[in-house]
Amino acid sequence: MNYYARYSQKGKPFVALTGLTHKEFKALLPAFHSRFLKRIKRYTLKGKKRGGGQRRRRYVEYGNSPLPTIEDKLMFILVYLRKGTTQDIFGAVFNMSQPVASKWIHILHPCLNQALADLGERPVRRAIELQLSSKKGQVFFQDGTERPIQRPKDPKLQRLFYSGKKKKHCIKNNVLVNPQAKILLLTPTCEGTRHDKKIADETGLVLPRGSSLCQDLGFQGFAVPGVTMLQPMKKPRGKELTPEQKESNRQISSLRIRVEHAIGGVKRYRIVKDQVRARKDNFRDRVMETCCGLHNFRLNFRPWHYTSDSVKV
Repeated sequence: MNYYARYSQKGKPFVALTGLTHKEFKALLPAFHSRFLKRIKRYTLKGKKRGGGQRRRRYVEYGNSPLPTIEDKLMFILVYLRKGTTQDIFGAVFNMSQPVASKWIHILHPCLNQALADLGERPVRRAIELQLSSKKGQVFFQDGTERPIQRPKDPKLQRLFYSGKKKKHCIKNNVLVNPQAKILLLTPTCEGTRHDKKIADETGLVLPRGSSLCQDLGFQGFAVPGVTMLQPMKKPRGKELTPEQKESNRQISSLRIRVEHAIGGVKRYRIVKDQVRARKDNFRDRVMETCCGLHNFRLNFRPWHYTSDSVKV
């Protein structure tokens, strides 16, 4: 069944299912198609390497394929990320069994991830890979985000992944965001007990001299050489902040909201908002990377406009 043909003429339902408009979907499709062809040239649908030589069999879509077109394949993986439901329910929607749905998810997700990298929208994973302008006066934002996971059976892992802040078992990442709310850096996924500042300390972040980094109180004590740190002032115990300090905190919060908007844009895809069950091939880490790339890609077509890129403190 051609699912794309069924929804291609429907505006709001298509966005609700995939997170992208038709224009954005069409812009992403060529890169995704190219990556799919490269993958299928090297591997079979069962994940086995194809033989070499001149007589390598050309891939042809089999007649009763549940995803007969490349548009259906892209829509399939986008709907999975957008809704984040269990694979048996998801397979029933696309008229396939749970094992077949799982097979297609793990075929198509790497293709989408690599397509976003080809388009330059996937965030870097190491601070050393950041390519930033040396222009002074730039503002950057960093924050941490947590994602719930299933409660591990091993008691040691239970303690390792338990987040006292969320009162559940979680995995964490830090993100670095620019003033346009695009995610520049996504740190490796780590356990829920790891503190935001400790993750930042291990990242080795280096920013242009003369720039500013805006962060919340979870990064208390973190600093980057040559960079102005914009951070709210904590209320002293048993005392109150002065009106000037409160106004400064409000200004910083109005600026820092960009990183909250960016994280919210990523979590439009419920696979990184709800409890993620899939763990194959480091899926939990890669799926966060993919959803950050989709957020960045979407901002090219629907940019967010803010009144100012600077704040006086």
